[in-house]
Amino acid sequence: MRSLPPDLDRKIAQANAKARIRMVINYYFANSFNLAVAGTGDRSEDLIGYFTKYGDGGVDFLPIAHLYKTQVRELGRHMGLPSHIVTKPASPQLWEGHKATDEIPIEYKKLDPILFGLFDRKMSFEQVSARTGVKTEVIQEVFRLHAISGHKRTYPPMVRSW
Repeated sequence: MRSLPPDLDRKIAQANAKARIRMVINYYFANSFNLAVAGTGDRSEDLIGYFTKYGDGGVDFLPIAHLYKTQVRELGRHMGLPSHIVTKPASPQLWEGHKATDEIPIEYKKLDPILFGLFDRKMSFEQVSARTGVKTEVIQEVFRLHAISGHKRTYPPMVRSW
């Protein structure tokens, strides 16, 4: 008897397992040397839920989580990091040729102003569209990703006994 349908696409499940195994390895070494695990997640990824719950999202602290992806790249330039690192396409490297832009609705250069408008400026979809030149449907999809990934940004529900 199979517990999963035979036609189920397991690519994402396997990728998430890989991210979680990486985190187990990170914590193994952190615990072995009495260290903390630093996360590499940024504000862009956090707001649209582009991280694996208990994988790359399972860390002790997030030093760049307040910066959008484009700001992280600019910080890298300012710090003098090599161009090939600063301009490298974002990738969780969970499968061959994997790039973040394969999974998110729009490239970071356009995504970040959308996120800024929606979440920092509290603008409407139409206002963000007028400001960025991006279709309202794409902005709504960005907002949808934020809404459906809320569980990744909060602790699990707690059962309380009274």
